Amino acid sequence: MEYVTAVPHPRSEAAAPTRSGRRSLAMALLFGALGAAVALLASRQRWAEGTASVAGGAFPLTAKGSDVTGVPAALAIVGLAALVAVFAVRRAGRVLVAGLLALSGVGIMAAALVSASDRTALDEKAAQASGDTTATVASLTHTGWPYVAAAGGLLILLAGLLALRFGRAWPAMSGRYERGTDRPRKTARPVDPERPEEIWKALDRGEDPTGA
Repeated sequence: MEYVTAVPHPRSEAAAPTRSGRRSLAMALLFGALGAAVALLASRQRWAEGTASVAGGAFPLTAKGSDVTGVPAALAIVGLAALVAVFAVRRAGRVLVAGLLALSGVGIMAAALVSASDRTALDEKAAQASGDTTATVASLTHTGWPYVAAAGGLLILLAGLLALRFGRAWPAMSGRYERGTDRPRKTARPVDPERPEEIWKALDRGEDPTGA
């Protein structure tokens, strides 16, 4: 009586890390690109609003995310650059770039959350509108866009963590795109001596039509 032992196929074992690497790569690209887009979009929205007291009454004031802090937008661009650079470097360089990607996400989150209740930008606008350097904004309210920017930073952080964990299994740029790589030249077709037009073309190219 023969016994059959279930042994994993070598190809199945080799394909598992490949599938895991592709899945993590797709998730990192999605999280990184989406997080940067969300952070950039949120930075252009209204984060706070209020009023300033002027001679004619209450003057409405608004402050965009870029007025409050430029950190989320700047780090979103850094994160995008790091996400692309992950594929241009290998080994230790890839780890460093992945760490930069993760730190960009952390920086966006910290800057957005700290600025969620900031009133400095509106106080400055109130002083300009009223002509009084000691004037401050009144009826101050904040929107939820700073937290949207923080969510974008969280996505970038997740992309960086995926790159740190699975980046070694991701592909790198092909060598044919590297500087100094020569493309193979095509071998010239032998000239037919019975066709004068091919002889003339060979002479124009600086070739010997006789093949000598």
